Amino acid sequence: MALQKKGLGMGLGALMNTNDIESAGNKIHEVDINKINPNKNQPRTNFDEDALRELADSIEEIGIIQPLTVKKNGEFYEIIAGERRWRAARIAGLRKVPVLIKEYDDLKALEAALIENIQREDLNPMEEAFTYVRFSDEFNLSQEDIAKKVGKSRSAVANAMRLINLDARVQTFVKEGKISSGHGRTLLGIEDNNVQFELAEKIIDENLSVRDTEALVKRIIENNKNENDIKENKNDVSSVNPEIARECLRISNDLKNIFGTKVNIKNNKKNGNGKIEIEYSSMDDLDRIVGMIKEKMVF
Repeated sequence: MALQKKGLGMGLGALMNTNDIESAGNKIHEVDINKINPNKNQPRTNFDEDALRELADSIEEIGIIQPLTVKKNGEFYEIIAGERRWRAARIAGLRKVPVLIKEYDDLKALEAALIENIQREDLNPMEEAFTYVRFSDEFNLSQEDIAKKVGKSRSAVANAMRLINLDARVQTFVKEGKISSGHGRTLLGIEDNNVQFELAEKIIDENLSVRDTEALVKRIIENNKNENDIKENKNDVSSVNPEIARECLRISNDLKNIFGTKVNIKNNKKNGNGKIEIEYSSMDDLDRIVGMIKEKMVF
């Protein structure tokens, strides 16, 4: 049997099976669309216009299959879940829409809106991150509490929340899907916001993977460290007697050959004291160096 097209503003019975009207004890009402307002705390801030138009076309054809969830707010209703359907229904020209009316406080309403968007994968990573932060700041929930509410691991929530520390321009790239949340978390290793932004542009221009980005960030961090070491060594050499500086360099090279790792000797020009820094790459390497020192000790 061919599906009969239903007109705009059709009755609720034309939208869904009568048996669904009070399913699970939740009574579905028809409400004037002009008496419904969007949720001021809606986690989702970005609504794709083309996708809304497609949904509106579907609503024109078969109506709204899943009712909106709302709460009473004076003479009006505030959307808890279903703002995308509400927006599309307005585009389609519906006069009334099906709703479930819930008595939710602000926390429960935010929780319901977030969970619906997460389950539908409607939130971009930045919207998700800022919603978790709101849970934490406004409702004093721990990451563990948030994780339980949204059905994710604590580490997933923690990693999502870290994205808010990105440069604002990079956050926009993540929000627009130009770079992934994985790219964003990798860029957090760069403290300079301008460098973060430049790297984000490079990721987009060269279509770098997250692994490529990790390698790039690692090289930048290592280069910065080496540059800082060079500056420190230059300062140390310029601040002491040239003969002492040469002698310290010779001794550091001798120690490097003995321990098989980088050794720095820093001398203080004011009182002639200083320190020796021996680098190690792991705890095993540290044990090896300590063992060598103990072998040379005389008791």
